Amino acid sequence: MLVIISRSPLRVSLGGGGTDLPSYSSKFEGRLITAAINKYVYVTTNRPFQQEVILKYSEVEKTKHVEEISHPIIREVLRTLNLKTPQIEISTIADIPSGTGLGSSGSFTTALLKAVYTHYRKTIHASELAELACTIEMTKLGEPIGKQDQYISAFGGIMEFVFNKDGSVTALPLNLSQTTLHDLDDNLLLFFTGLSRSASLILKDQVDKSNKDNELMIENLHHTKELGIRSKRALLDGNMYKFGELMHEHWEYKKSRSNGISNEFIDEAYYKAIKSGAVGGKLVGAGGGGFLMFYSNDKERLRIAMANLGLAEIRFQFEFEGTKVILT
Repeated sequence: MLVIISRSPLRVSLGGGGTDLPSYSSKFEGRLITAAINKYVYVTTNRPFQQEVILKYSEVEKTKHVEEISHPIIREVLRTLNLKTPQIEISTIADIPSGTGLGSSGSFTTALLKAVYTHYRKTIHASELAELACTIEMTKLGEPIGKQDQYISAFGGIMEFVFNKDGSVTALPLNLSQTTLHDLDDNLLLFFTGLSRSASLILKDQVDKSNKDNELMIENLHHTKELGIRSKRALLDGNMYKFGELMHEHWEYKKSRSNGISNEFIDEAYYKAIKSGAVGGKLVGAGGGGFLMFYSNDKERLRIAMANLGLAEIRFQFEFEGTKVILT
């Protein structure tokens, strides 16, 4: 038997989120900044004694044929490797539940690909890994998503990604000063709203409007891209208060894209956070639930206010390794 464990980091978006969807980027070029964090999806592979596929996730599956697998991503990954009758056991666990806006689906796909490739003695590099994960989720499974999650999971770090009109992606590391990194580590706080959701409906609304050249949606995404560029400049300049203000502006524009992005409870939590020392913040991910992220120089007052609303804080640091095998 050969046990392999891979891990892939989750992420937080720092600016320009939403412009990575092809419905926008194929026409206007998308651009955003995003960061991997030290919360992970783990995938374990093993070789069972018999020629069969054994899957252990929220459910358990056992079959001899790839086409009979119910889990869509696992099925497509094994199909991609042309494994008609594979001999593999796959298990997965995660630090954070799915449907919470931290890019868990993209992290799972990259971790799964890395583990399965290693299981079959194949190599795959970060850019190839990210693009293959995008192909599986977006092309083969038809998910209305962008490429941010797969790319930041594969690369790790704090990155600017340019989503070119031809579908290619340019990856640019943000060389932030140690002072700025320490400031972000100290003052960027993440709170779980207690709400999980599927992002597909919210993203589908954005895709449909972008495909129809809806003027309000396109202008919103143009401005969101510009906010991402301005956020990058603020971080490179070490202007952290400006970065916090831009987070707030991001949130205002993000909310206006769809009625499903926020709700009464999220609005109340955000209002109390601003009243309790947060310079700015936003809901991470497509919306509707998940995590609220704030930049604040008055962390303890903010923590008390969020705790009084029942929001649990998730402590995190930035992660610079990306998807990797941690045990073979």
